Amino acid sequence: MLRTAVLRSVHTRSALTLCAAGVTALALSVPAAQAAPAPAPQAAPWASAARADGPADTPSKRPVVRHRHTADDIHRFLTWFYGTHGPTESQRERFVSDFLQEKQAQNPDHDVILCAQNTPQNIEVGPVTVAQSAGVGWATVTAYWADGTTSTFTAYVALDSHPIELHEVVCAQ
Repeated sequence: MLRTAVLRSVHTRSALTLCAAGVTALALSVPAAQAAPAPAPQAAPWASAARADGPADTPSKRPVVRHRHTADDIHRFLTWFYGTHGPTESQRERFVSDFLQEKQAQNPDHDVILCAQNTPQNIEVGPVTVAQSAGVGWATVTAYWADGTTSTFTAYVALDSHPIELHEVVCAQ
């Protein structure tokens, strides 16, 4: 019985030593920039669970494959962004492209994000279409107004924007 316990102890230590050696060798083979994990970004309501962004620039200058937003990601984002009555000021500052912010600055009397001048009673986001080759996804957004009318516009999101953001809005005629 004592002999069996001693043999188990020896085998366990040998296995642990081999594991430790393997981990050490692996850690030494990883470049320093990749060995230390970056702080985890705060999860957004539209972020897909399988998302895995690489570092922006690796020391070896290898091309980095970044996550491209899916139709589901875009739909969750637009539904969150527009909410029931339109985006908040904070959302407008953080999740709208520079291009669209400039467009808004040039049209101060018109809300280019809602294609309106008033606050809608409700907003619905339709199905999302994704054009991988164009690098963009879009959905028709419908705004419901207090007088019983509706209006529609198309909201565009760049597939590779990080963080995800509203890139352009085209109002229906």
